[in-house]
Formats: sequence, C-alpha cells, structure tokens
Amino acid sequence: MSVTPPSPTKLGRGLLMVGVTAVVVAIVALLMLPRPRDPLVFSTEQAQIRVITITEQLEKPWALAFLPNGDVLVTELRGSLRLIHGGQLQAQFIGGVPSVETRDQAGLMDIALHPRFEDNRLVYLTYSKKGARGNTPALARARFDGARLTDLRDIFVSEAWSNESGGNTGSRIVFGADGTLYMSVGDRHEQTPAQDMRTDKGKIVRLKDDGTVPPDNPFVSRPEVLPEIFASGVRNPQGLFADQATGTIWENEHGPLGGDELNVLRSGHNYGWPVITYGKNYDGTTISRETAHDGMDQPLAYWVPSISPSGLTIYRGDRFPLWRGNAFMGALSGAHLRRVVIEGGKVVHQEVLGIPKLRKRIRDVREGPDGFLYVLTDLPGGLLRIEPAR
Repeated sequence: MSVTPPSPTKLGRGLLMVGVTAVVVAIVALLMLPRPRDPLVFSTEQAQIRVITITEQLEKPWALAFLPNGDVLVTELRGSLRLIHGGQLQAQFIGGVPSVETRDQAGLMDIALHPRFEDNRLVYLTYSKKGARGNTPALARARFDGARLTDLRDIFVSEAWSNESGGNTGSRIVFGADGTLYMSVGDRHEQTPAQDMRTDKGKIVRLKDDGTVPPDNPFVSRPEVLPEIFASGVRNPQGLFADQATGTIWENEHGPLGGDELNVLRSGHNYGWPVITYGKNYDGTTISRETAHDGMDQPLAYWVPSISPSGLTIYRGDRFPLWRGNAFMGALSGAHLRRVVIEGGKVVHQEVLGIPKLRKRIRDVREGPDGFLYVLTDLPGGLLRIEPAR
C-alpha cells in the first residue's frame, strides 16, 4: 500500500499555521501578566529619578574620579585601579599602582585628580602602606598616561602606624579651593591618640600638592605638634568634601556603636573624639559621659544608631535644582543614600533614599561633570548613576 506524502506547499502552510499559533499564544500569555511600573523610575520627596546601573563587575570599590573626557577611574580595596571608558568597565587593569597592605578595611582607598590635571596628568591615591611598624595610611602621587600610572612615589606617609588593625584608616582626600590637599586619617581603633598632637591618628592633615606642609597651617609654629595637622579629634572620617563655591571643608565619620557625625572642618579646631561622643563601645560600655566640652566643636548632625556614613558630596549641579546645596552621603550599615538639607549652618531635614536599587552598602557618592549623581556600591561592587526621570 502506498502513501502519498503531503505536497511541499501543504506542508509549508501547516508549519506556518503552527508557528503563527505559537506566537499568538505567547503574546496572549504576556498580555495577561500584570504590568509593573518601570522599575528604574522612583519618586523622592522632590524629584522623580531614574537609577542606571553602569557596572556591577567591580570588587569592593572604594572611590571614583572623573577624567576630563568623562571616563571614570575607580579604586578597588584589593589594590587595583579600574577604568570605565564610554560607559563600559575595561577588562585591563591600570598598571603602576602602589603595593598595598590589604587587611580589614585597609587597601587601595581614595583617588583625586590634581586641579590642573589636564596640564600635568597628576593623580593622587591613598593606600595602606606596609612597614616595620605595621601599616599606615599613605598618600602617593603619579602621572596617568591613559593606560597606566608612571613616576609613582609617596609624597606623605602618615604617622599613624598600627600592628593591630587595618581599620579606621579614614584616608579620604580632597583639594581645597586654595589648591591645598586635605587628607583624613582615622584613629586606628585606638581612641585616645585622636587627642595626641604628636601623631596623625584621628586627624585631618593639610598639605601642598607635593606633600609638604603649607606655612599657614595652624600648628606650624608649635614644635610639640605635627605641622601637617589641620584639625583633630576625629574617629574614622570616611567622607570628605571641599565646596569650591564656599571654601568650606565638610567631613563625615563613623562613630563606634552610634555617634556617627557630620562636621564642618575649621583650621585648628578639635572635634572631641573620644572626650565627647554620642556613641558607646561596641560591647555597650561607656566611652565618655560627656557630649560637650569647652574648646571642642559639636557636629552639625549625629546618628544613633549608626548609619556608617561613607562618601560625601554637596550637590551644586543644575540637573536637580531642588537638591542644590544639599549634602549626599552613602550609608554602609544603613544600606541607603541619604540626602541632608542644610540651611543657615544647621541640618533642617533628612531624606532616606531607600529605593530598591539604592538599598545597598554605598561606599562613595560624587557629582559627575554631567550634573548627575554617581554612587559606588559594595556587594555587588557596582557603579550607579542617578538622573532625572524627565
């Protein structure tokens, strides 16, 4: 018995009908699904924003700096320097970085460009330097040729050595409006040295761009005080910002169990740690019963419980007009970005930007040259851009 096969024309039509039916079923199924709002657009108190993920392929990023062409340099705590070019993280690491001591919170930390970078190509890095006395925050300077660092050398090694810890390093750096460089140095988990003017522990230091001491530093005429010290009595300053519009230097720092602070730094001033504090030891015991003392400055704001502020910027752009003059800082333990409204030298309002894509440990926050806000996140290590939704 013979069977006549279907003609090619009939077979093609049948397959076409099967294909069309499958597509129709798939479209109907999709239409029946709930249609969520665009997950990238969020409402805040004063702006509709969109959060864009640039990369989530970084490993413990610590700081970022914008190059004149819009590219981004990012430090990673493990001791690597990465380049984001054209919005893409480059696979090749930047060569020529210093050898770092990676321990606890220590490693390759902050990065800043010289104010005249386009002319001199100078890049500044803070890192944990290993030596016979343990490790200490150091400041290195190099030239960036687009692919690697050259002529790298230490221009300042802080007197903040520790054999016990890689923590409380501080290590933020900013250039002030006058061209001098400010560097934060933490107390290295030792508390009392923050009031000892013979050490850099728990201090803000001020340097020339070559690492030497400016002649108008507040303590240069006192031989019993390290001449680089600009301010004292800080614990673990993880945010530092120089407002070029006003000349003001802002700082935030981790307290222990509570007592995180936001401060305005002034030449020669003492910010009290550990003589005055709103925090306690991690085991709940008392550090000090005083929260105020003569000759010691009060913070503009403090947080109990801790939010672990890290990174700091005062927004001056025009993309978010209602945010102009507001402070933004990451919150590591709080897992959010925080907006702080400051009027007349006082904090009058705070907003927690707890939107889903920002519910992360935020290590750094910067205003980009495009007027958008950029944040670095831990776990996963990523770079996000915050822009107006319309």
